[in-house]
Amino acid sequence: MTTAEIQTFIELNPLLSLIITLVLSILVYLFGRFVVGRTMIYIAGRTKNQYDDVIVENLRPFRIAWLAPLGIIYAFAHLVPEYQGSIEKIALLLIMWVTAITFNSLLNAVNTIYEASPSYSGVAIQGYLDLLKLLIIIIVLILSISLLTGESPIVLLTGLGAATAVLLLIFRDTILSLVASVQIAANDLLKEGDWVEVPDYGADGDVLNITLHTIKIQNWDMTISVIPTYKIVEVAYKNWRGMTESGGRRIKRAIILDMNSIKLCTLEDLTRLAKIDLIQDLAQTRLEELQAYRQANPDTFDPPLDGPQVTNVELFRNYIDQYLRSRPDIHTEQLSLLVRSMAPSDHGLPIEVYAFTRTTAWAEYEAIQAAIFEHLIAAAPTFNLSVYQQPSSLDFNSLAKLSH
Repeated sequence: MTTAEIQTFIELNPLLSLIITLVLSILVYLFGRFVVGRTMIYIAGRTKNQYDDVIVENLRPFRIAWLAPLGIIYAFAHLVPEYQGSIEKIALLLIMWVTAITFNSLLNAVNTIYEASPSYSGVAIQGYLDLLKLLIIIIVLILSISLLTGESPIVLLTGLGAATAVLLLIFRDTILSLVASVQIAANDLLKEGDWVEVPDYGADGDVLNITLHTIKIQNWDMTISVIPTYKIVEVAYKNWRGMTESGGRRIKRAIILDMNSIKLCTLEDLTRLAKIDLIQDLAQTRLEELQAYRQANPDTFDPPLDGPQVTNVELFRNYIDQYLRSRPDIHTEQLSLLVRSMAPSDHGLPIEVYAFTRTTAWAEYEAIQAAIFEHLIAAAPTFNLSVYQQPSSLDFNSLAKLSH
């Protein structure tokens, strides 16, 4: 049957042609949904590649099945001349929106595949994809209004120009978020997976997701904080990514010594402390210097201030330094290692440890830090030093018993 014969048949049998069109549309929809759609899902589930699963899941084959019958209805709308215009508009409107929603779903698939790739470094593109989705929705919305009103899209865009102030007010957060997303990406301020602290929003945890409008952070207590994207560039926050990438986490903590226990070392003290392996060389050297001075000045030697004296704090500081350098879990070359006396206060003399562990894992870091300071507190009495702590009720009870 030629095209001319088909056209003649349609003109002579409009009602029958309409019924055939409706039946054909239903058959095409059923074929697309139950044959093409299920086949795509089956094939995607059988392959080892996970990317096709993501694409099919977001593509929604059952939704795409509507495009074919809608196209047929649009093509044969002239079979109902009285309602041809309305049928064509509705069919075309549905085709545009189904296509737009499907394309936006494919953008979700693109983001999922990008973040699942081995080369993914945490630089999110979802903000840009969200902007593209928004532009698609705006374009389809303008075309839909143009289709329903019969006006040219150019005329609508011209009218929108007069409403720029209103549009800026409506899309204020979107515009600010877009600018913030560009700043974040250009300056590498934030990535998915970064540990951040945002005190203004009570957020402290890992960045889960960065979109055009929001940044989602999972806090260490497993709660979720959602921060507007444009706000992150307006408030102060701390990103711990540099610590993670450096391979070391800082220990900056002091042990406070009671100043009443600080004293100059005698020959007996130096002899005893010279048996400690970590400070053997230093203690032996100071002992020999003091003995040499004593032999050279037997008549004027008057301990403890005469001669090259050394305090028990100095030896303790050197012991701490050598102890840290002997630990395999502490950085000794690439990153700073320092043991220093801080300014004395009414609580005592702080001896601060400034060092970096070789791990950034939280639990391991805390275990290393705890082991170091537990050891130092236990080692202090060996140097005749007392660790300061404020008196407790037990101390006052003991004092009261002694007074009675």
